[in-house]
Amino acid sequence: MLGQYYYHEIIRKTIIGFGTLFNDIHIRHAGEGGTNHSEIKVPLAYGPSQKFLARIQQQADLNKAVQITMPRMSFEMTNISYDATRKSSLVQTFKACDDGSRAKKVFMPVPYNIGFELNILSKLNDDSLQILEQILPYFQPHFNLTIDLVDSIGEKRDIPIILESIGFQDDYEGNFDTRRALIHTLQFTAKTYLFGPVADSSDGLIRKVQVDMYTSTDVKTAKREVRYTVTPTSKIDRNDDGVINEEDHKLLMPGDDFGFSETTEFFADSKNFSPTRKIDI
Repeated sequence: MLGQYYYHEIIRKTIIGFGTLFNDIHIRHAGEGGTNHSEIKVPLAYGPSQKFLARIQQQADLNKAVQITMPRMSFEMTNISYDATRKSSLVQTFKACDDGSRAKKVFMPVPYNIGFELNILSKLNDDSLQILEQILPYFQPHFNLTIDLVDSIGEKRDIPIILESIGFQDDYEGNFDTRRALIHTLQFTAKTYLFGPVADSSDGLIRKVQVDMYTSTDVKTAKREVRYTVTPTSKIDRNDDGVINEEDHKLLMPGDDFGFSETTEFFADSKNFSPTRKIDI
């Protein structure tokens, strides 16, 4: 099992998707008389808040020409944990198709929670409040983020981003020359899924569905009495022979526009269908 290389970049995509939620937040500062607003885009970077606080402490002199820009935001992944509440069967698989319409098989994904921390750093309380009010209304307490988890089979899922808690810290010590840092810390949990390797499916595409119905509830002695069968049918001439027939139906591939052929049969011969022999016995 272990040793087979695969990499779907699911964790990386989740981190990028989370950061994208907050990379276009702006604040405004009013000029004299409440007019001539200046609008500033809040910078966002990946990394712990301590990194930026250390930078501020190194540049404590307010008269320096180059200083770290505030307000700003930072985020980082804090933990990964298994989510047993969303557990599915360990051996269950599902099938999908790649871009070339080849059937693929993959085991059911494993649910994992990824913890994130978003830090808002500012020197003015009003700046922090402007940023918070642009974030909090979207989380009630979660926001769904659509992520393409596995490109090879086109597996897209809505990943809930849950706001767990909000903290506040006023990092202001020293004299009046010391830069003030107001820090709001938001804790999030992303409920994502991790997929294993994607393999070619030997079963091929499902081209026929057959359902046998019974009137007796005794599964040991009940005999099928009604059979409902559905098969896909092509809407166009796919082999250019001038007619639409069974040969065209066999050429159908995933993504094609097709119809259905439905048949219903009634039996009174007290037989049952054998899945191994593919006949009624």
